[in-house]
This record gives sequence, C-alpha cells and structure tokens, in this order.
Amino acid sequence: MQNAINPIEEMYGSRPRRWWIYTVVVLIMVVLLGWSGNAIQFKGLAARGSDVAYGIVYGIFHPDMNLLINWTRDGVPYMLFETVAIALLGTLIGGVLAVPFSFLAAENVVPKWVAFFSRAFILLIRTIPSLVWALVWIRVTGPGAFCGVVTQSICSIGMISKLYINAIEDLDTRILESLDAAGCTTFQKIRYGILPQLYANFVSTIIYRFDINIKDATTLGIVGAGGIGAALIQSINSRRWSMVGAFLFGMIVLMLIIEFSSTKIRKKLARG
Repeated sequence: MQNAINPIEEMYGSRPRRWWIYTVVVLIMVVLLGWSGNAIQFKGLAARGSDVAYGIVYGIFHPDMNLLINWTRDGVPYMLFETVAIALLGTLIGGVLAVPFSFLAAENVVPKWVAFFSRAFILLIRTIPSLVWALVWIRVTGPGAFCGVVTQSICSIGMISKLYINAIEDLDTRILESLDAAGCTTFQKIRYGILPQLYANFVSTIIYRFDINIKDATTLGIVGAGGIGAALIQSINSRRWSMVGAFLFGMIVLMLIIEFSSTKIRKKLARG
C-alpha cells in the first residue's frame, strides 16, 4: 500500500508550480477594476429619483385594470399581441435567412475564403446594435410595427447565424460519406444526412432568439418601431404610474408564459 501511495505523492510533488501565474492574473484584474472605477463618477441620485422608483413599484401593485382588459388598440392585450407578432415574425424571417449565410460561413462546407467573407458580413450585422438598426429603418419604412419586424429580422440573422455555424461545423461527416457511397443525390444527403442532425439545434436556437426578441421588441417600441415600448415610455414620462403598472404587469405575465413554454419545448427537443 505504501509503495502504491509513493508514486502518487511523487507526481503531486512534481506538479507544475503556477502560483505566480495566478498572482499575475489577480493583479491584472485588480488594476483593471481600479482603472474602471476611476472612469465612473457617482453624482448621487436624481432629485426625484426616489419618487419615480416609488411610483413604478406602486403602479405594479396597483395597475390600471381598465387598461388590462381593454381590447382596443390602446389596451394592453393588443399592444402585447403586437409585440409578440413583431418578435415572432422577426425571429422566423431571420432564422430562415440565416440558413444560407450559415452554410456559406461554415469552413467544412465551403472554401475558407468564402467562409471568411461570409463570417465578416455576419459580424458586421452583429456589430451594429438593434436600436441603431431601428433608427436607420425608421427613415426607410417609417415608424410602426413593420419597422420592428425588419429590424429584428436583420438583428436575428447575426446571432442565429453564429449558432447555426457552430452546429454545422459539428456535423458528423461520416454519415454523409456513407450516403455518398450509397449513391445518394445531394438532396437526399441534405434530407437524410444533414437536416436530422441540425433540426433540434436549429429549433432550439430560434426559440432562444425569440425570447430575446420579445424583450428587444419592447425596447424598439421606445424609438417608434411598434410594440408596447412606446406607450410604456410615454406613461413613465407623464408619471401615470397605474398605466405603467398595467403595461409592466402584462409584460411580466407574457414573459412567464413564454419562458414556461420555451423551457418545455427545449426539454422535449433535448430528449428527442
């Protein structure tokens, strides 16, 4: 037993001494934190900041019930429906358009120079924030829900394509080689060799992006791209806290429903 322990002790004693690396990393982190802290100056709370915070909390617990059950264009249900519609259409259009870009950017499918330029184009889309895209497209299409759909479609291409590329590059090429040896056509190889491997991953990515687009649709509404965001910011600016509470309450309920549904779907996809 003693002889069996000695080799282990010898290996432990000869382990790499990396304490100096950890020390350098910690020192670098401390320097970065200190440098970042010097760039941020806290000037105290706004004069009426506590009143705004209290108003929002009060509104959440005392929402305007008439607004919650108002089924006209000015009611919470219609605005939430518009927000979901913008996010859903933007996600689906972006998810479909991301497929060809993803295959053109996958190095195991196309030559490296084609993949390089395709990845550069996708990176360009991801670099520009969604609010900037919305401000650009508002000048083209005018304010409204259509602007929100176009903006979310473009923004979705950037993120979805990146996740699609990872899935495509992880393909099991041995299946394709087997189908090729069996004399299958290109369509048959895509149908029986590629799509079954990518289906669950693609659907999970679209669901994940839909969750993000729901939140982004609210933000885009602030700049006039449709959805509930415009009405929410107007209510906050006019300090109508009961209306703010109604909008926030509706958004919270909507996000809980979407989160519950998406979690169930992801679990089902993961289990096959």
